[in-house]
Amino acid sequence: MARTLKNRFESRFLIRFLQSPSLFVSCFTTSRSLQTLAYEEVRSSGDRKSESTALILHGLLGSGRNWRSFSRSLASSLSVSSASHWKMILVDLRNHGRSAEVEGLNPPHDLVNSAKDLADLVKASGWKWPDVVIGHSLGGKVALQFMESCARGDFGDTASPPKQLWVLDSVPGEVKAEKSDGEVEKVLKTLQSLPSPIPSRKWLVDHMVELGFSRSLSEWIGSNLKRSGDSEIWAFNLDGAVQMFNSYRETSYWSLLENPSKETEINFVIAEKSDRWDNDTTKRLEKIANQRQHVSEGKVATHLLRNSGHWVHTDNPKGLLEIVSPNFFSPHE
Repeated sequence: MARTLKNRFESRFLIRFLQSPSLFVSCFTTSRSLQTLAYEEVRSSGDRKSESTALILHGLLGSGRNWRSFSRSLASSLSVSSASHWKMILVDLRNHGRSAEVEGLNPPHDLVNSAKDLADLVKASGWKWPDVVIGHSLGGKVALQFMESCARGDFGDTASPPKQLWVLDSVPGEVKAEKSDGEVEKVLKTLQSLPSPIPSRKWLVDHMVELGFSRSLSEWIGSNLKRSGDSEIWAFNLDGAVQMFNSYRETSYWSLLENPSKETEINFVIAEKSDRWDNDTTKRLEKIANQRQHVSEGKVATHLLRNSGHWVHTDNPKGLLEIVSPNFFSPHE
């Protein structure tokens, strides 16, 4: 039965590719040397010599694989709508995914070092500096730090800031405890209180539901477990992730938004039903966007994603694609 379904899927995919070869994208896990971040690549069809590069950064306790589906959809959409060919790098940030096993990613586990990890990966891989960086939640602030560090020359004279950032439901300023419902803090404290190793994924999900967390959130947390003998262990470095979250909360990029580099564009996607935003932050961001409308002087823009909470790539991936794709940077323009 499984083989039959697999054959049917492969046949449908092959037919679709033969009908529309421009929609073909590839996704594979690449090797990486020690002390550089783990990653996967999603490529659109076309000449690899003329490829542009985009980095995709996940949120807290996530990994690059969370963005496979959206990245494939985006690459396919860009293949149809423009002459550009894209290589999307789905990064596992330090302390997350396969990067949690990488030696040499030393403390402090903050946004500055997380951005430096990206620069080290670009240099070690021999890639061009990315034209676009997309970051969700924690990854959104890593993207802002990466742009700021590039502009300051922290990564050397050859580094150039991304032409475009997409900051997905990530507030640019400090995150005050009194301005949030504390859900993330509650999750982290709960995870720190759990036994190690975890008895089983089912035990974890049931335990978190009993503590009052939603089943969907509990199951997502459970998806971050991996088998170790007869038990389960985290696929992330929890203590390091907590330090990264603290850096996320304490760091502000308002000055970057008020004085962005020329010929760059910073796009914020605000989820309509997200609990991450307050009225003061939204108004301040929109005021800057109204003052920064030209790429030549450094542009800031906001986009409202309807019918979505914080998890934009799963709550409304179609709506997110409809915002990002037509506004995506084109090197040929």
